[in-house]
Amino acid sequence: MYVGLQIPSFKGPGGTAAIRSRLKEVATRAEEAGFYSLWLMDHFYQIQGLFGETYSDPMLECYTALGYLAGLTERAYLGVLVTGVIYRYPSILLKTVNTLDILSGGRSYFGVGAAWYEEEARGWGVPYPPLGERFELLEDTLKLAKALWASDQTAFEGKHVVAPAITNNPRPLSQPHPRVMIGGSGPKKTMRLVAQYADACNILARLGQEKMQQALDALKEHCEAIGRDYGTIEKTFLLTVHLSGNDTAESVRARLKDLAAMGFTHAIVNLPDLYELRPLEVFAKEIIPAVAEF
Repeated sequence: MYVGLQIPSFKGPGGTAAIRSRLKEVATRAEEAGFYSLWLMDHFYQIQGLFGETYSDPMLECYTALGYLAGLTERAYLGVLVTGVIYRYPSILLKTVNTLDILSGGRSYFGVGAAWYEEEARGWGVPYPPLGERFELLEDTLKLAKALWASDQTAFEGKHVVAPAITNNPRPLSQPHPRVMIGGSGPKKTMRLVAQYADACNILARLGQEKMQQALDALKEHCEAIGRDYGTIEKTFLLTVHLSGNDTAESVRARLKDLAAMGFTHAIVNLPDLYELRPLEVFAKEIIPAVAEF
């Protein structure tokens, strides 16, 4: 099992002036520790209640920040967990992902989902259509990505997206294209889209193993319905690990082993005590080497 690190908070010692140096230290130490991937959220408000934070706490725009991380790292894959499809026009979003992939040397994921943070969208003046329409926009975006990454130039017309002459120059370095990850666990819509269009899925571990297994079972059924090999899809999950709280290296290893047995191959962790840096050392010495065998 691979282990990735999500950085969901920019609130730390030294305030705004220290964000740049804190990110540099976390990213470089995480890569040295053996983390396979680094992730940011696509939000403009902080998530209310996350690790005790409020919506007005510090939040960076994710793709600009990932560009910075791309210049600081050499091995770790980079991605957004996950981009809300309503936030950027799809063709411009794909150009952004192309750029990240090139500047990272082919280390990008294209993480995307239907979006859920209505209060944030309303506060920022971003249209927030009904759920059904958001899923239609998500499918348009996935179809556009597939068409664009199959050629140097394409014309596309979907239900909500029109791009009559979109170009793909320079092409991304990832082969055959940046890995497409869809976030969510809905059995009917989300898992169908994963089966049809994605290279990876991401499911929240806080749902519990029963619901996580239900999501995987639904994904397998959708794969069987369209004749896709279920094994070709990377199964990832997001898990909060608090090593300054109730979690220990032993308990984390046991949890990851259980999830590996379900078929998950890529753990992505949130660390509430990340900026203390000690958790990165624990993962480097006591967790990442052990779970690599799962």
